[in-house]
Amino acid sequence: MSGPPVKRSLTLKGHRTSVSLEEEFWRAFREIAKEKDIPINRLAAEIDVARHPETGLASAIRVYVLNWFKDRR
Repeated sequence: MSGPPVKRSLTLKGHRTSVSLEEEFWRAFREIAKEKDIPINRLAAEIDVARHPETGLASAIRVYVLNWFKDRR
């Protein structure tokens, strides 16, 4: 079972923003960024630009992580 969400700061468009994700999602998110050989802030910015305006960034990151690993099967 996962623990409570952990809040961390990211920089998007030159501004700091806080995102709360469970530790498992943070680990997977960092793993994807490392595999893509890009900084985590850049990956977050790509997800931010692509997300629906009514979808929160944390939710968009979770869905991105889920789809990344699902598509790898």
